[in-house]
Parts: sequence; structure tokens; C-alpha cells
Amino acid sequence: MFTPYDFNEALGHRKEYIEEGLREGSPVVGLAYDGGMLLLTLRRTQRKIYEIYDRQMFSAIGKQSDIEDIRRSMIQIAHQEGFERSPDDVSVQRLIGFALSPALKKAFGDQFGTMPFVVRGLFAEMGRNPGADMFVTLNYDGEFRAYTGAAVIAGAREAEERMRERIGEPDPKWTRDEALRKALSAWIVGAREALRRSFRGRNEEEDEFNPLRDIEEADSDAVFLRDELKTATLEVGVLERRANRESHFRLLTEAELEPLLKEVK
Repeated sequence: MFTPYDFNEALGHRKEYIEEGLREGSPVVGLAYDGGMLLLTLRRTQRKIYEIYDRQMFSAIGKQSDIEDIRRSMIQIAHQEGFERSPDDVSVQRLIGFALSPALKKAFGDQFGTMPFVVRGLFAEMGRNPGADMFVTLNYDGEFRAYTGAAVIAGAREAEERMRERIGEPDPKWTRDEALRKALSAWIVGAREALRRSFRGRNEEEDEFNPLRDIEEADSDAVFLRDELKTATLEVGVLERRANRESHFRLLTEAELEPLLKEVK
């Protein structure tokens, strides 16, 4: 007999399994600025920031196959919605609330069927005016939340809290360069917190390999980022409000990111 206690215990095991899979994911930072919105992260190999529809983009941490399933599903649903209704009816909250969230909730709670999604996502949607710009975070259990100005995802809630503290009060008047610096700073503190937590509680011998052990907090940002950039690439996607092309989305080029990276080299 499967009791409510067994059900809650099974959900707890699922949550632990998923959280472990998310722990080392590269954080993602979303910020609004005076010309649009951006998503910033560092990636090892595969691309991490994608266009969903004309004014929507998406990034995530977790299992790559699950991220790809969500990306393809959102693109398909968005184009179907735009074709059957109107492009103006395609909204992130509608797509998540009526399609994606129920699917994730079902997968997470189904103890005898499908495996749960190992994913935590961040969506950005540029409105017709800056006041309508929105970020939406989506968790593996289907829970989602909307934000204005800024949003973050990371492999640990504590890391997300540190990232929000680093961003502070988002300012829609930030230039793109100012937003990039703020977003990169938030990424660093989130990734560093995740690494710190991975070493917390280990014995003294293992702690000798902790690269943060002897770094002062004031100097750790640049040191940490330089080390990360040896094996990772900075990736930034933007939704540009005044784009002189059909699509509002694009990835920033290496040349556009070089001034930002020079500041920490």
C-alpha cells in the first residue's frame, strides 16, 4: 500500500536527486537596461541562451537533454499560438502557465511514470514598452515566478540570494555596458558561492584543493573569473528594443564583450 508518507518521502528523494544535478550548473543573470534586456552566463561547451519567439529568450541550468526538450516545446507552442491567435498573444506567462508548468508538475509528482526534469529555467520577455518587460523563473516542480528589472537562477538558493544582493535595486536607466558589468559581477558571486558550498563540510585534507581558500573576498572576483575563463566562454543574449532588423534577439559578439573582459584580465 502506497501511503501519503511514502509519497512525501519519494518526493523528497526526487528533490534531492534534482538539486544534486543542478548544484554545479553555471548561473544565469537577467537584467533590463535602457535599450532592452539581457541574459548572461558562462558556458563550457554547448550554447546556453536561445531565442523562443520574437520578443522572448530563454536560458537554463540542469540536464542538457531536458533543457533541449523545454526549448523545443516552447518554440513549437509559441509559433502555434502566434499562428492560431496572434503574435501579440504569445506571452511567456501564458506559455508557461498553460503548457510548460503543468507538464513539469506532472513529471515531478508522477512516482511511477516519467522521470522528473532536472532543470531550472529563466525566461526574458520584452514588452511593447519598458514597463512591460518581464523575467520569469521556472523550477523543476513546475513552480514559476515573474520579476521586473532583474532575475537570477543558480544551482543553490543561497547562491541566488547572494546574486540578488550583488545586483541590488535594478535600474532601467542602466546602459547596456553598465548592465553587463552588474550581471557579470552577479554571475561571479553566484558561481563562487556554489563552489564554496561544494567544499563546505569537507575534511581538512580535501580543503587543500579549494581554490578559494586563500583568496581575499575583495580580490576574489577577478581571480575567480580569470580562472573560469580558462575553460569557459562568456555568453550574452540580448533583446534589443530598437533593433534595425526583423528579430529583436541576438547574441553579443566577442568584439562587443572584449572591453568587459579586459577589465578583469
